[in-house]
Amino acid sequence: MTRRDWSRRSIAVTLGATLTAAWLLPAAAHGAPVVSVPTAAAADRGAPSPYTEYELEDGTYDGTLLETDATRTFGHTNFATESSGRKSVRLDSTGQYAEFTSTVSTNSIVVRNSIPDAPGGGGQEKTLSLYADGTFVQKLDLSSKHSWLYGSTDDPEGLTNTPGGDARRLFDESHALLDKTYPEGTTFRLQRDADDDAAYYVVDLVDLEQVAPPASKPEECASITEYGAVPDDGKDDTDAIQAAVTANQNGEIDCVWIPAGQWRQEQKILTDDPQDRGEYNQVGIRDVTIRGAGMWHSQLYSLTPPQDAGGINHPHEGNFGFDIDDNTKISDIAIFGSGTIRGGDGNAEGGVGLNGRFGKNTKITNVWIEHANVGTWVGRDYSNIPELWGPGDGLEFSGMRIRNTYADGINFTNGTHDSTVTDSSFRNTGDDALAVWASKYVKDPAVDVGHDNVFSNNTIQLPWRANGIAVYGGYGNRIENNLVSDTMNYPGIMLATDHDPVPFSGETLIANNGLYRTGGAFWNEDQEFGAITLFAQGSDIPGVTIRDTDIQDSTYDGIQFKTGGGAMPDVRISNVTISGSSNGSGILAMGGARGSATLTDVTISGSRDGDVLVEPGSQFVIDTGDAQATAGTRGSGQGQ
Repeated sequence: MTRRDWSRRSIAVTLGATLTAAWLLPAAAHGAPVVSVPTAAAADRGAPSPYTEYELEDGTYDGTLLETDATRTFGHTNFATESSGRKSVRLDSTGQYAEFTSTVSTNSIVVRNSIPDAPGGGGQEKTLSLYADGTFVQKLDLSSKHSWLYGSTDDPEGLTNTPGGDARRLFDESHALLDKTYPEGTTFRLQRDADDDAAYYVVDLVDLEQVAPPASKPEECASITEYGAVPDDGKDDTDAIQAAVTANQNGEIDCVWIPAGQWRQEQKILTDDPQDRGEYNQVGIRDVTIRGAGMWHSQLYSLTPPQDAGGINHPHEGNFGFDIDDNTKISDIAIFGSGTIRGGDGNAEGGVGLNGRFGKNTKITNVWIEHANVGTWVGRDYSNIPELWGPGDGLEFSGMRIRNTYADGINFTNGTHDSTVTDSSFRNTGDDALAVWASKYVKDPAVDVGHDNVFSNNTIQLPWRANGIAVYGGYGNRIENNLVSDTMNYPGIMLATDHDPVPFSGETLIANNGLYRTGGAFWNEDQEFGAITLFAQGSDIPGVTIRDTDIQDSTYDGIQFKTGGGAMPDVRISNVTISGSSNGSGILAMGGARGSATLTDVTISGSRDGDVLVEPGSQFVIDTGDAQATAGTRGSGQGQ
């Protein structure tokens, strides 16, 4: 069943003494979200950020404020829904602007923006003017090449780059190093001047960062320039990069240095397989260390769409970045892909920044990945060269900056275990920003299970498709101390048994997270998802603990137990605050849900459709202690 006809009578179980006074007000009185009091550990959430973010609608502007509708409708060329905080500013006329005053010093800027596609597709390049304290600084180069996907389907492979009808993925980002440092208190203005001639500009947010000078080459490293690479000349440096990496892998040099500069790369860096096993060469590098001068300084980029690259690259994995098999360290570089779509238009692909088996002792630190299909895909199917198979084990990702992808940010699959993603930021991913997929494409599904992986202290913003964080099967996986905001259509955090994973077992922990404006409607807008959703589509999801978490202004429910073929037994929910579930309930058990949950110190306020709601016919039992049961009605005025 869908949730489109939930106007019938249901049972609403309220939380007695744990409810705040705000719950006593009728739902109609909550035009603005109810702001909860964060838990004591809230200061520990999210990634430690080197940049400071500014919402342009919170500054001063001469333009049009765009605000989303009540249900944050997605997929219908809705700029405000795809905006941070669900608001942005549109500049239509010469002289219009958005400005703000900095609270930090900065020598760089990132602008999240949208400009129109070219009439026939393929994007266009335009400029926008940057001013500081009233003085012109420079033109910022904006592009719509990597945005604008069209189609009414929610199947990502069904979308197209050809203009027509509804569009989504409307935003991209422009970044620039400035010619000097501007002090705290500088008033920055983004202004449409006479020669800034896009039909319109939608500006959403700005990041300011004091970028350190380029790091110096470590004495033990050999530069890719020693192998023939030339910075900033627009020529393909793949052969030089590959030669340096191969020399390191063979023990001829101690590590590879990528100096400051723009380095064009049009083939994946990997290990050539003399046996030519499989249709594509899919042997990764091992025992390699690659270091750069900083992600703002040492930047690899591709201009060739992956499907047009040819050579030994797998079309899905693309023609840029690195294929990793074992014991590899990569740090302080950027990898910018050339993808524009995920699987549509004749199976065109966006490519993958980092992929492979990954093995043991692999550490990826301070790497910026943008315009890829997937930022990082960890794991290969056992069937792909079985003699080389092995799961990711003890991997460490930190300081990652993944932006504007067409699918996942980082996905741990194929039995990856005891691995971490920490202190990283993700924005505008086209599928799960972070995921553990305990897939069955392993040597032994009874043994090779995705387990004991940790996603902690990460900041996730604006996934334009799917979840902020997801776990599909396995055991011992933990989601801790993260901030997730503004999902377009799916939960902020989801545990699910779709995608046919190895079943859940043991404990899965969701602890000390903050979720803001998450959840949404998808699949032809027939399914509505909560901020945290448990979906036992097939096998059961046992052993779930949700604690020490703040959920605010959910598009639909705060916590949702979804109808499925499996059960969700003995869920423990404690010290959780849910406020302002604007089109749903604080906690919902759907009519086909099975299992149980125990609530301890749970505070719910401002839920439109009841604070704890168990649909008629549901076999899900919620223990609220001394709570009272009262009749409730699922609201019908949902604008659906």
